[in-house]
Amino acid sequence: MEHESVRFFDGRKFLWDGAAYPERASAESKAREYGERGFETSVLEADGLVLIYTRRVVAEAVVDGATPA
Repeated sequence: MEHESVRFFDGRKFLWDGAAYPERASAESKAREYGERGFETSVLEADGLVLIYTRRVVAEAVVDGATPA
């Protein structure tokens, strides 16, 4: 079964991490790891599997080169 790679939760875009977890406990453990690395997560059950969708807002962008005038 193909799962959606992009989903919107509360109007915000999340990307699927590409893994389908057989049980909720293992998915929640992985979601906590993502949270520790600065990601927002949403855990969703679909077709008897548990999926994790993640997002991270860029706090600072580093640009090489001269600043446009």
